Amino acid sequence: MSQVFGRKIKNQKIISRLKNKDKEAFINLYDEQAADIYRFVYFKVGRIEEAKDLASIIFLKTWNHIQTNSLTDAKTLRGLLYKIARTSIVDYYRDSGHKRDLSLDDEKKPLELADESINLDEAVEKNRRLALIKSKLPLLKDEYREIIVLRFINELEIDEIMEATGKSRGSVRVLIHRSITALKKMMPAEEKAGKKSKLKQPSLKL
Repeated sequence: MSQVFGRKIKNQKIISRLKNKDKEAFINLYDEQAADIYRFVYFKVGRIEEAKDLASIIFLKTWNHIQTNSLTDAKTLRGLLYKIARTSIVDYYRDSGHKRDLSLDDEKKPLELADESINLDEAVEKNRRLALIKSKLPLLKDEYREIIVLRFINELEIDEIMEATGKSRGSVRVLIHRSITALKKMMPAEEKAGKKSKLKQPSLKL
């Protein structure tokens, strides 16, 4: 059974339990997704304490949503979580008047790319590329930064990104392509001259 198919089966089982207001299922969801949601929020707001507070609010809103909705429109749990996260971040900026002060250097929860290999040489190369990507991400437009975090760092599937953003499959695919292209253009000449871009889409099946 493929990893993607296994994840879909697990997702359906948890949704079924959540529809019955199963608190233990929601606690399991929190344990599995809290770090990724925090990372996504921190990437957006750039402040540790605000990111922690917002992450807690997002899960509270998600539980309240589950309590008052049938979840018939929730195709994926992560899609629902990120949809609520995006809305909460918009509310945060509107209500607080804060400007974005983006930094990707949270030492407590370091940014990581989808794991490609545990080979030592590749791990060293991965860390080098990660440092380079971290330095370039803040220079990208917001929607490009967001799609890179969703797809390559938090490893959301295309369907999950569609639900989180409200975009069509075609729009998501185009946005991923454009974000990669924009990031490549910012890379040093030696990176562009490499064999091939190593920023690959994890388990991409369209």
